Amino acid sequence: MGFIDTLKGLVGKGKDYAAQNPDKVGSAIDKAGDQVDRMTGGKYAQHVDKAQDAAKKHIGAADDQTPGPQPRPRPESPPGPPPGPGAG
Repeated sequence: MGFIDTLKGLVGKGKDYAAQNPDKVGSAIDKAGDQVDRMTGGKYAQHVDKAQDAAKKHIGAADDQTPGPQPRPRPESPPGPPPGPGAG
C-alpha cells in the first residue's frame, strides 16, 4: 500500500467521523476559528467566520437554528458632555 493509498484512507476516515459526529466537528471548527481570531486580534474575523460557515456546511454541521455570523461587539465609549460652548 503506497503513501497515496494511506492518505486516501485517512481522509476517508476523517469524512466518516465528520459525518457521524457533526456536532463535535462543528465545535472544533468554532474553537479553531476563535483561536485564529485571538491570534490576529480579530482583524480577519469576517473571513474567519465565512471559512467556519463553509467548513460546517461542507461537513453538514451547520444547522438552521444557528444564526449566521454575528458582528463583533465594539467597545462603547462612555457618554460625554454634548459638544458646544464650555465642552472643550
